[in-house]
Amino acid sequence: MTRPITAGVDGSQESLAALAWAARQAVRHGAALRVVHAWRFEPRQAERAGDRDAQERWVRETLAGAVGSVTGRHRGLEVTTEVVEGDPVRALVAAAAAAGALVLGSRGHGTVVGFLLGSVGQQVIAEATRPVVLVRTGADRPADEVAGHEVVVGQQGEAEDSAEVLRFAFEAAAARGAAVRAVRAWTLPPLFSYSPGSLRLLDDAGGLEPYERKALAEALEPWRESYPDVPVVEHVEMGSAGQVLLSVAGRAQLMVVGRRARRSAVGARIGSVAHGVLHHADCPVAVVPHA
Repeated sequence: MTRPITAGVDGSQESLAALAWAARQAVRHGAALRVVHAWRFEPRQAERAGDRDAQERWVRETLAGAVGSVTGRHRGLEVTTEVVEGDPVRALVAAAAAAGALVLGSRGHGTVVGFLLGSVGQQVIAEATRPVVLVRTGADRPADEVAGHEVVVGQQGEAEDSAEVLRFAFEAAAARGAAVRAVRAWTLPPLFSYSPGSLRLLDDAGGLEPYERKALAEALEPWRESYPDVPVVEHVEMGSAGQVLLSVAGRAQLMVVGRRARRSAVGARIGSVAHGVLHHADCPVAVVPHA
């Protein structure tokens, strides 16, 4: 991963946790760290926070303090900073475009906070063309520093559908010396979805579950070859994808899920699986766009 790891900060504890995670990620991958503070002048806050110059000065001082918190722990880490004034969604989506991953902070089991109030965080995740990682606060010891924990990745569809998602997961596991737990969830299809062709495929595979296991093994094959030192656990389970992923999240250093990078009639969407995992997993969650 040669692109920089980018962290969005706003001075909150949530964004500082994201920055700390991003710095560790950059060190592991031998990448530079880029720190972005997106802000917009709010005249209504002028009585409390001063005029535009005063607010910008506070932003730059906050950014400098945040950067100092990681440079002291990671000597030699290349760090660049940027203050972007304007629409936060556009600023963060643009920052993500050149990044190996954009890292943002989140508070507890709820919505994204700070400059990601309301729907802004979901818009950034839905519109970014590169992976976005959401990091929570509150853990006494970061989950990605706990020995024995895994990188959990959800695999769906055909092998080509999940290639970028699996690539991200295997790169992360290799950098951490962790195992990959590849999860494929399946449910009984409705009767009307059966066709002579699909029934023949199921017969050849020996049934529904063997078919799903075969599909997962085929999707993993090129990544096992590319990362022979990364242990892999193949996890196939009947149930909804979100529920199955959350059932194994307790030992996850990182959860990696995919998002189809295409716009519907109502605009860009995160997807139900990513949405559920983002709101309920305690570990950092990476959302990786794919075709």
